[in-house]
Amino acid sequence: MKTLAQRVLAVIFAIALIAAAGTFIPRPLFIERQEQAAETRRILILSNPIHTDIAIPLADDTRAAFSFLAPFGVPVAEPAAEWLIIGWGGRAFYLETPTWADLKPLPAFRAITLDNSVMHLDVAGGIDEGHASVTPLALGPAEFQHMTDFILASFARKDGGVIVVPDAAYGQYDRFFEANGYFNAFLGCNTWTAAVLRAAGLRTGLWNALPQTLTLSLKFFN
Repeated sequence: MKTLAQRVLAVIFAIALIAAAGTFIPRPLFIERQEQAAETRRILILSNPIHTDIAIPLADDTRAAFSFLAPFGVPVAEPAAEWLIIGWGGRAFYLETPTWADLKPLPAFRAITLDNSVMHLDVAGGIDEGHASVTPLALGPAEFQHMTDFILASFARKDGGVIVVPDAAYGQYDRFFEANGYFNAFLGCNTWTAAVLRAAGLRTGLWNALPQTLTLSLKFFN
């Protein structure tokens, strides 16, 4: 029993060490400081206990860039839509687990092993930027464009168009789309969010598998 307890403690310590390293070792390690742009665009990182989404403001340019979503039922052109909410995740878990009450063994197994990925797109009105689950970030115009390009490149495409997942949505105005890349517990939704932010010139932790470590690294390095 003593040996078993020691092994359990060793595993817990290793996990804690990896999480700490993933949070406090920056990625990229070195970055050339850019002069702060005179004009900035605010984006939001929306967190729950296991997942992060990116919210980008809907203005003329972003409504145009994501206008391909409208025919599928995501109302990006509606004046009441102020934010576009974007997430990436494992296909089985994302589609079949809108709430914790819907958790099933197979999607959970796929999430910790290997699964195809999907993008989830939704719109929102006003968002309380002071809420504990919201992390506001400011990007210059070039960085905002780099972020947008990365997100657009994450959609899988066929014959030049995105691929909607049929009959898959949480509500009236959101939709799922096939995405590029594979999902697992080590390269999941939060590491995708971190990659988007690095494309925008921000620093994250070396490996941010959880929302808590991602938001902490963002505050620590930016």
